[in-house]
Amino acid sequence: MTAKLPAPVTLTGHHIRLEPLSRDHLPDLWDTVGPDPDVWRWIPFLPPTTREELGVILDRRIAAAAAGTAVKFAVVDLPSGRAVGITGFYDFSAENELLEIGGTWYARSVWRTAVNTEAKLLLLTHAFEDLGMGRVSWKTDALNDRSRNAILRLGAQFEGVHRRDKHRDNGTWRDTAFFGMLAGEWPAAKSRLVERLSRG
Repeated sequence: MTAKLPAPVTLTGHHIRLEPLSRDHLPDLWDTVGPDPDVWRWIPFLPPTTREELGVILDRRIAAAAAGTAVKFAVVDLPSGRAVGITGFYDFSAENELLEIGGTWYARSVWRTAVNTEAKLLLLTHAFEDLGMGRVSWKTDALNDRSRNAILRLGAQFEGVHRRDKHRDNGTWRDTAFFGMLAGEWPAAKSRLVERLSRG
């Protein structure tokens, strides 16, 4: 059976809600994330220094979603009701039953909390169980140990590094680490994620 392409949807957990990204999320994202250099350190484009520059970054993602080449989510913290990051689906193919999870960044205040674990649980459940995907992948800067370790903790497998893979806006070249998870690996990964969330 061929998989279904992702489309804008709202996914709600116990700690967060993933909802279609819009310009309405800009005030929260600027207040919670802002120009924090640690948040933007590994992003291949120049980091925002003003709210208007962050708006331009959001506009690019909203435009990609409108064009049907991505599905972008704001990550909303349920206790506060505020957007604390973004994430999304990219490079999807129903015929090949695959998609990529990426474009993820969070406010420093929610690092090492349940936010990323639950966001990925919601995204992976939707990808494998609702859309029928056979493979989900991730990419990150090969030097970004924090991101690489977070992806591995989800149960993804490291699949190698593409050298000189992406040209950064600052003129340097990025080596990219690739990770993947197959549908057959998802049940065990899901059990671990649910258990981790149950521990708080």
